[in-house]
Amino acid sequence: MNVAFKTRHGEPSTRPRAASHGPRRAGGQRRGADGICGCPARLRIRPCHQPGFTLIEVLIALAVVALALLALTRTAGLAVQDFDALRERTLAGWMAANVLTDTRIAAIPPPLGRSDGRAELGGHTWRWTREVLATRNASIRRIEVQVFLGTADQPSASLTGFAGVAP
Repeated sequence: MNVAFKTRHGEPSTRPRAASHGPRRAGGQRRGADGICGCPARLRIRPCHQPGFTLIEVLIALAVVALALLALTRTAGLAVQDFDALRERTLAGWMAANVLTDTRIAAIPPPLGRSDGRAELGGHTWRWTREVLATRNASIRRIEVQVFLGTADQPSASLTGFAGVAP
């Protein structure tokens, strides 16, 4: 039975009425409908226009928050690694400056050539190498210092300086 009637939006429609909704009440509301959507209460899972979030909305929000926290944790981990590397380079630079200063203020200047040693600073054991080189001027020596953390092969810091020697 095709009967012309108007949809909720006011457009005409020739689609047959759903049998489960039954006839309309006065004012256009269907029998059994207590919400704006017009569905009978027995067919609805939750009341029409109930405030709150659906389960899928909550799960999507949790997934977004989990991804954001994962990214934040990764960023914090990288910051800690960067801080440790910066601390190591700073302490190594101080150790190189100490070795260079000790060489400069020594009563007897070190001989030309390479020497090495170990020292403690900042709770770490540092290994250093010092190379004393001649320059064009016989009263000036070039001093190259490299500092290594523990048994590392690559220097954590390098420092070059000059010292005067008595002729």
